[in-house]
Amino acid sequence: MFTNIIGAIRHITLGDGLDILFVALIIYSLLLLIRDTKAYQMAVGIAIVGLFYLASQWGRLVVSQWLVKNFLNYFIIAVIVLFQGEIRRFLTGIGSHPFRRPLVMRSLEERLEELWMAVDFLSHRKIGALIAIEKDISLSSYAERGTKLDAILSRDLLVNLFYPHSPLHDGAVIIKGDKVVAAGCLLPLPASSPPAELITRTRHLAALGLSLETDAAVVVVSEETGTVSLAIRGRLEKMESREKWETKLLSYLKNL
Repeated sequence: MFTNIIGAIRHITLGDGLDILFVALIIYSLLLLIRDTKAYQMAVGIAIVGLFYLASQWGRLVVSQWLVKNFLNYFIIAVIVLFQGEIRRFLTGIGSHPFRRPLVMRSLEERLEELWMAVDFLSHRKIGALIAIEKDISLSSYAERGTKLDAILSRDLLVNLFYPHSPLHDGAVIIKGDKVVAAGCLLPLPASSPPAELITRTRHLAALGLSLETDAAVVVVSEETGTVSLAIRGRLEKMESREKWETKLLSYLKNL
């Protein structure tokens, strides 16, 4: 087996090298999408099964090979079912333009203090809020469901949008760069069963749903407790302090 591998390496052509590089990039992109998610643990399990299959071939373990081969017959269906959210994000992200991110991030950073102050104000007064921040995958399809604003991001604007009795306070605000693109937007809910503690919290469910379908970062302010939570890649995490969520949000938006 190892002799065959060494022989194959010696005969690698430029085309083979490009082919390997292309596959490696796809795998790397998928790993980026599923890191820090439950899907990552599933991927590790699938990788272990693959290694077990290679070991069974090398050791000529007939029964083990039969078991793994039968498992592989349903492998593609299992992958589609288990990783449907990640596959959707990957396919959507193919048409995105990550090279534009530095320009968008620069304009956002210039207005971040306004976002910090708005969330801080809303949190202290227990005013519910749902703020989606676009990364690479466009949120235009969700913005179309709300009221288009295309206004400069500011503390006063966000506070007024989410203030009780405001006509747009129940929906989400979508931010792209230094602009509030739209308000009063409807976001998708998770396709799978949510955690029991989130069943009655529509804003938190919507934040989770959008972070599963796109690479957006979603900030949620609870109107019951004033707690700030951040949804990224299908994970919703409570932020104990302003410094924590600011740091995590900025780090995520800047990184690949």
